[in-house]
Amino acid sequence: MNTRSVDDHDSPWKEALEQRFPEFLALLFPDVYEQVDWSQGREFLDKELQQVVQDAELGRRYADKLVKVFAQDGTETWVLIHVEVQGEAERDFAERMYVYHYRLFDRYQMDVVSLGVLADSNRNFRPNSYHWKRWGCEVDFRFPRVKLLDWQDHWAQLERSDNVFALVVMAQLRAKSSKRAEERQAWKFQLVQLMYERGYERDVILELFRVIDWMIRLPDVLERQFLESVYQLEESKKMPYVTSAERFGIEKGMQQGMQQGMQQGMQQGMQQGEAAIMLRLMARKYGVDVVAAYRERIEKADAETLLEWSERLLFAEKIEDIFH
Repeated sequence: MNTRSVDDHDSPWKEALEQRFPEFLALLFPDVYEQVDWSQGREFLDKELQQVVQDAELGRRYADKLVKVFAQDGTETWVLIHVEVQGEAERDFAERMYVYHYRLFDRYQMDVVSLGVLADSNRNFRPNSYHWKRWGCEVDFRFPRVKLLDWQDHWAQLERSDNVFALVVMAQLRAKSSKRAEERQAWKFQLVQLMYERGYERDVILELFRVIDWMIRLPDVLERQFLESVYQLEESKKMPYVTSAERFGIEKGMQQGMQQGMQQGMQQGMQQGEAAIMLRLMARKYGVDVVAAYRERIEKADAETLLEWSERLLFAEKIEDIFH
């Protein structure tokens, strides 16, 4: 069984929020999106957030992001996004939102807008406020939040959307709702197919592929079948660059090969396997005849060098660029 078969949602959410923060707001919090002056840019405040968020010892995982933006009136505003990534209803979610909010304000004295994203499967769990009072002292904290499960009823809208973040939401929904491995494989390919049909640029395809691949994990056998289907899809579309799927196949294959090599003491076999992958990818991109001149050099290279070359292969226009 692939060690990556268990879904991992915090890493892809963090990456997606960093790469596509405007699209995230436009899709899930359109009213907030309209209030931001995007011409003044944005800044992620990871260090500032870590100063107030100290919950790692609790054993739960969150995809929190703190972003500095400017409102339309020029006011600097910090936007805190709190994503409950484990997909289970958390009783203290609203309280946690409040605690993070006041900690940020207390330490930095900045305007903070807190946004909640609920990824759990309990339709009745919809916290959007924290309330406390005693002896005339009262706290009433309210925050915008979205329930990703609600988008299940608007799947067609997500399919039609030209917003890149729609695919992130779709991947999250299918990762949570699809239990059978074969069903997950089918949905994973459909999402990748939709990604290509939208005609995104190479960098966007790589970015989205990483998120989808992270969110929807498959056993080794089904993962190989999935990647082969993606190879065929990209060949049919005559992609002018090494496929995103192949890049991730390299990374996965090399990581697994390194682990197996260390465990079994088969370093030579691992290197040979990596070299074979490298030659296959080069042949796909440049043709078998062209690659033949580089075969001996590749077969003699060590594992670290092969990994570096494989990264260059993704973006190299000429074969010589790989080995500079």
